[in-house]
Amino acid sequence: MREGPDIARIAALIGDPARANILTALLSGKALTATELAAEAGVTAQTASTHLARLAEGGLIETRRQGRHKYVTLASEEVAAVLEALTGLAAGQGHLRTRTGPKDAELRRARVCYNHLAGDMGVRLFESMAARRLLEVRPDGVTLAPAGQDFVSAFGIDLAALRSHRTPLCLPCLDWSERRSHLAGSLGRAMLTRMQELGWLRRAEGRLIRVTARGETDFARAFPV
Repeated sequence: MREGPDIARIAALIGDPARANILTALLSGKALTATELAAEAGVTAQTASTHLARLAEGGLIETRRQGRHKYVTLASEEVAAVLEALTGLAAGQGHLRTRTGPKDAELRRARVCYNHLAGDMGVRLFESMAARRLLEVRPDGVTLAPAGQDFVSAFGIDLAALRSHRTPLCLPCLDWSERRSHLAGSLGRAMLTRMQELGWLRRAEGRLIRVTARGETDFARAFPV
């Protein structure tokens, strides 16, 4: 047996269709109950419980109890990034479970990937900031440049608070529909939250994000291509 990370174990956990549906549902960033996830997976509550136990044991999800209910989330942004990349690989190979349609076009434009903005708008944000040297993009990762710190602070984000978190400030996440990177990490999460506060974006059903009329104008001004 070769030494090193056991990717086969992780692949087996993700590869089961019911567990894949559970994980995809959690990419919305919302904490969901076992009952809700059973419906997403199309299995009984008992079967869902077994799947959730295996995913938790494998470190892919976390559970927390609040009152009488137990809520499930993805374990980390790293898990979300892997799922987003696998979704892109599946789409690129033509492995689609449903026909494309209006909702798919909307999802390709703007959606949530765990807790940050993805889709065409997420990629535009990332590439605009990189082109203006607000982000420093290197083969080994992404950092916020000094000019980017000024930009982000002026945008209304508390950088000191973000840096107090254990989550990395900037992470590139491969976008499944655009096949280019969008911005993850605590900054990606904060940027999405701030744009919602400004009234540019609003959450719709599932992972979908809709852009307001004000958001169309202000986003284009803040993140020119």
